[in-house]
Amino acid sequence: MKKILLTAAAMALTSTAFAQVEIGLKVSPSISYFRTGSPSGTSFQSESSKFSFGGGVFLDYFFGENYAFNTGLFLTGKGGTFSYLENGVTPTPGARVSQKIAIQYLEIPLTLKLFTNEVAPATRLYFQVGGSVGFPVSTRVNGDKFYTDPYNGNAQTDASAHVFPVDAGLIGGLGLEYQLGKSTKVLTGLSYHHGLVNLDHYFERTRGFSDVTIKNSVFALDLGLKF
Repeated sequence: MKKILLTAAAMALTSTAFAQVEIGLKVSPSISYFRTGSPSGTSFQSESSKFSFGGGVFLDYFFGENYAFNTGLFLTGKGGTFSYLENGVTPTPGARVSQKIAIQYLEIPLTLKLFTNEVAPATRLYFQVGGSVGFPVSTRVNGDKFYTDPYNGNAQTDASAHVFPVDAGLIGGLGLEYQLGKSTKVLTGLSYHHGLVNLDHYFERTRGFSDVTIKNSVFALDLGLKF
């Protein structure tokens, strides 16, 4: 028991010795699209992607020389265009209808960053894995804040009611970090964000469609500066 306590104390002291907090800003131009699914009667399909631009503040908490817990607060754009077969009566039964959705999320990542030793002078590689949770703060359907559905008696709904009020996903990424000065670093990397939550909050609830799945996917270029 004494040896276990001594070992735990040594690990705690080692972690404290390496503890270091680095704060920075990051911007992330990205390409997003929807992963869709449904029965053949409605046949939801992803049609095109959407270019977005996001950014925010992040924090790396180092608990070892090459290991850091990463979190932050970001405004992130997601969305895309999908199509489906309309089963309504008017105006054109059986028509394939396209819908473009643009969503801005307030997002919090919770990830682990693993750094290599220097691969070049003042340069280290990093790998990032973990997840995120996001909350929509702005939604537009076909470019508008309100959507009028011609297949549902021209009923008008708030665009924000079309998406689930929370999103969560997995993050995987890699990049380079370069030391500019004593406490200044720049980073550039690529990351993929794989949405786990079914965003549909309209077709099943309002239109009575069954088993509709709409999920986010994002490829981002991460450009950051640490102070």
